[in-house]
Amino acid sequence: MSAQAVDWDALMRAGLGGLGLAPQVFWTMTPVEFRRALEGAGIARPAARPMTRARLEALMATHPDRPTGDRHGPR
Repeated sequence: MSAQAVDWDALMRAGLGGLGLAPQVFWTMTPVEFRRALEGAGIARPAARPMTRARLEALMATHPDRPTGDRHGPR
């Protein structure tokens, strides 16, 4: 797993300022709880659902790869 920098300043502004959470509440929330609170308040958009195998197969059937050499395909 790659390490990502956490923008604590932005998270604290959103939680303490945007949501009006008490510091104790902010620091005891799980990341999922915090995300859902932000979504519920309209501060963050709901996270996209991961693609399922069935959805991938449907997209592949609808938009098949073109054979190499096709005038619109990769060269």
